[in-house]
Amino acid sequence: MYTIFAILIIITSILLVLVVLVQNPKGGGLSSSFGGSGNQIMGAKKTTDFLEKATWTLAITLISLSLLSNFSIPRNSSEDLQEIKAQEQIDEVVIPNLPSNPVE
Repeated sequence: MYTIFAILIIITSILLVLVVLVQNPKGGGLSSSFGGSGNQIMGAKKTTDFLEKATWTLAITLISLSLLSNFSIPRNSSEDLQEIKAQEQIDEVVIPNLPSNPVE
């Protein structure tokens, strides 16, 4: 289940980056000084509305998926705890003394 959330988070992140990169800057910045302001006058208003709604939708989806993925992280179950206890018992067994200097 956690793998599904991880894949959805990656896809949502990539889509969010692409949508943000497609948007025109609203503050002017460098694009207006190089003649980009003429493009904003001729641009379609509905396109910017769609991109803004898509940005907010993808951002909310990304945050929701991130929070929901926390609940699907695998936790230690009782079987895992039994395996850990069994391994600890094996580790506690005394190993016979081995010679400190190997015979050559």
